[in-house]
Amino acid sequence: QAQLVESGGGLVQPGGSLRLSCAASGIIFSNHAMDWFRQAPGKEREFVAAIRWSGVSTIDADSVKGRFTISRDNAKNTVYLQMNSLKPEDTGVYYCAGNRSPYEDAWPREYDYWGQGTQVTVSS
Repeated sequence: QAQLVESGGGLVQPGGSLRLSCAASGIIFSNHAMDWFRQAPGKEREFVAAIRWSGVSTIDADSVKGRFTISRDNAKNTVYLQMNSLKPEDTGVYYCAGNRSPYEDAWPREYDYWGQGTQVTVSS
């Protein structure tokens, strides 16, 4: 059974850092680009970052460029999101998703798998 499980969320002060993890099971992890999304209260889910199956290429949303870094470890079937210089507007539920394509820039973006999400709250 395919499963994506996020972890690492929590409460952090503005300017702080968090590292999210997404562990995959029941899928051929290296067949999929992996994406992170987030959803703030009352807002639509938005794209955050994506990484190619091999890890050599990534895409970041403008709102997180220079602050967030996506990476993956195919040996551990895990994708990460390192979040630095966090702002209150980064607050939301963060989801990982398994792209139907191995390539982070495939269009249209289609997803075979979603995690249940992990809450990130940035507040003083």
